[in-house]
Amino acid sequence: MTPVELSRTVLRAVRRAVDDGELRVAVPERVVVAPPGPGGCGEYATNVALRLARPAGRTPQHVAEVLRARLLRADGIGDVVITGPGFINISLRESAGPSALVEEILGAGDTPYGHLPEGDGERVLLHGAAEVRAFVHLDALVRILRSQGRSVRAVCDAAPRPEWIAVLGGGAVEHQPVEHPRVGHPPVDHRPGERRPDRSQPLDHQPGATPDTPRVSVHVRPVPAPADPLPLGRDAGRWALLRPAAHDRPRIGPEHLQQRESNPLFRVRYAHARTRALARNAADLGFRAEPGPVGMDGTRPLLAALADHPRVLAAAARHRAPDRLARHLVTVADATQPLLTAVVPLGAEKPSAVHRARLALAEAAGTVLADGLSLLGIDAPDHL
Repeated sequence: MTPVELSRTVLRAVRRAVDDGELRVAVPERVVVAPPGPGGCGEYATNVALRLARPAGRTPQHVAEVLRARLLRADGIGDVVITGPGFINISLRESAGPSALVEEILGAGDTPYGHLPEGDGERVLLHGAAEVRAFVHLDALVRILRSQGRSVRAVCDAAPRPEWIAVLGGGAVEHQPVEHPRVGHPPVDHRPGERRPDRSQPLDHQPGATPDTPRVSVHVRPVPAPADPLPLGRDAGRWALLRPAAHDRPRIGPEHLQQRESNPLFRVRYAHARTRALARNAADLGFRAEPGPVGMDGTRPLLAALADHPRVLAAAARHRAPDRLARHLVTVADATQPLLTAVVPLGAEKPSAVHRARLALAEAAGTVLADGLSLLGIDAPDHL
């Protein structure tokens, strides 16, 4: 169970307690789970009982006990312990572990791993200036927000230069100015990674709102690019503009084109291309991927990074921060390296269940890397 899935499980427990009349409180939009602090136990903890106690007119311990009873009946949860003033500590049930994660990634189907069904989230209107970095941020944010079920529109305040579109893409951005919504509040002056001010709360309940009225209107204003990124081309140009946090000044230089380990973009694309090459090599040797025990040390960082992918996507969407996804891809790529030389049998060695399991893990890593690059609008090559 990933942190995002656990958060939804806790939220369902709150909703059921409210529906059953045990708690009289507004159900929060989301619940945060995180590793437990000092004095905690298990894999994750949440302070939701402390948050709900006062509006519910109950003690945090009472709220925690109500939720504990429901969480213990949820699939994937092994134990729930209440500590301190009402922190809920959750231990996950033992499962197939890495195999289950790999199966989940490779078997995601039409909705990729870490994505949410379209239309399940809030409606968002993104505004950006006709500046190259803002333009690329808008395009990437549309992709990321849609991956998390948001219904999104993105517009430039003025028509962008045609060469930006030709070189850097940007098909998700509307190329004409639009008026700010008259219903509700004006757009929030927001930079990805910053907490959204309270004045950007839901707009669709305002007088005169229609079903098409966006719930949140956000003005995206990253620090402008100090130089023209077009000479870098689409992939390196977008990476140079998206990897730094929005409040940081991007570096626009030839280092993004260098095929060496010091270039993070190269490491990400190289790791993806290697996973695809391994699949071709395995096919030539007559074996294919099959999740199972990999029989080697050094894969824990990769498994942790893959399990974290849904949380990273959710955070990138929530904070309007494509840089979070870019940094996560570097983490996945670097964690994939120890696996790459252990997938294909050497010499006279015959392919075994271990090799099939390693190939499945490599393919799962390649799937996550390809998905992340696609959301950033960057090509994921099969050959490099």
